[in-house]
Amino acid sequence: MSPHLKDQKVVVYGLAKSGLAALRLLRARGARVTALDARDEASLGDTARELKAQGVALVTGPTPPGLLESQDLVVVSPGVPLALPEIQRARAAGVPVWGEVELAWRFLSHLPLVGITGTNGKSTTTALTGELFARSGRRTFVGGNLGRPLGEAALTPSEWEALVVEFSSFQLEGIESLRPRGAALLNLTADHIDRYASHAAYGEAKARIFRYQGEGDFAVVNADDAEVLRLAESARAPVYGFSLTGRPVAERPRLAGLAVARPGGFGFEGVGEAGESFTLGNRALRGAHNAQNAMAAALLARLCGVSHEAVQAGLDGYPGLAHRLESVRVLDGVEWVNDSKATNVDSVLVALRAFERDVLLIAGGKGKGAPYAPMVEAGRGKVKGLLTIGQDADTLAAAYEGQVPVHPCGTLAGAVRRARELAKPGDTILFSPACASYDQFQNFEHRGDTFKRLVEEL
Repeated sequence: MSPHLKDQKVVVYGLAKSGLAALRLLRARGARVTALDARDEASLGDTARELKAQGVALVTGPTPPGLLESQDLVVVSPGVPLALPEIQRARAAGVPVWGEVELAWRFLSHLPLVGITGTNGKSTTTALTGELFARSGRRTFVGGNLGRPLGEAALTPSEWEALVVEFSSFQLEGIESLRPRGAALLNLTADHIDRYASHAAYGEAKARIFRYQGEGDFAVVNADDAEVLRLAESARAPVYGFSLTGRPVAERPRLAGLAVARPGGFGFEGVGEAGESFTLGNRALRGAHNAQNAMAAALLARLCGVSHEAVQAGLDGYPGLAHRLESVRVLDGVEWVNDSKATNVDSVLVALRAFERDVLLIAGGKGKGAPYAPMVEAGRGKVKGLLTIGQDADTLAAAYEGQVPVHPCGTLAGAVRRARELAKPGDTILFSPACASYDQFQNFEHRGDTFKRLVEEL
């Protein structure tokens, strides 16, 4: 299935991480590559200089007329819409147009691939599934939209025994043959409205994860999400569900088996051995949303032959993703949690659902204009105090006025010191900013790392 690329003329359109991975793979296979990006050379910075030093032909700015139509293949990065006129002209001229993941798959199709998509929870489920596979002793590549581009795995295909890949809707638009052994669709809510003509079009892009599956493959879907179940009707492989209630919200498609949440964990119905169940005691998997992620990951792993023991060990040992409800330490009976990845109000709502009571919330930064009232409501009875930082501190304080005590702190260092003074044994200090980081930090990672350092220094 691997394409013959030696001396073939190929354009890589878009020079972000995925595009550069595709470029390296193509050059390693002997293709004659032209790198194309809508940005100018100054904006590309070191990338432009490195490509020129390697002798790669670089074209920047508007796409020259006829360039794509004259190629043997066009490979697009996820950030490049396939609806662009120049790409449509290339297709009309008979030029294949692939996404980076499709190119990579052509060199990896002999390996079992587990693909995971959805609006929320993709990264956690992908990382967790990779952990479950690794616990079984398989050399597992984990990446895609999360971390390492799939093209990196294709450079060294003999190193891997399994692939666990997060797919965005943009990446799935660019597949032409990619066939997951197991395909998961976690949920579907409004997103990327700037790229899709409608919410239905966004859902159809997600459902492409099922398109090339066949005999021996399977799908895993959220049985509590009616739209996901509707999209899963297109799957040609058996469909398995996961549910918090055990009562799927639709009768179609007929589910081949089900994972159901139970107190302290979840169990399987029609999957694995009779009565098979798992415990969830890991702090990194707290909250109903993570119970869903864990059920999806366990189904994917068990249906791919990972043992019950390896799955349980992975659930117990999964360290969590950095900056997402990351437990930093417990000090004098107080847990400190880093959720710096929560750069908007919706993300904070997810975080708050993971806790029952006695939360001191540190929030603030560069606001995005969204109202904070939903945070106030979601934290009612849980949040016992708000510590504000950054540019939007006054706006946050106004939203919480009369609801809980508000402590203006200005900086993150000040908030950590004040939280230490206020906290009592049994409390949780939750750093979930609801804002961008750029008023005081380089990015959310820098912000989260700073929080962790400050907490470790206490």
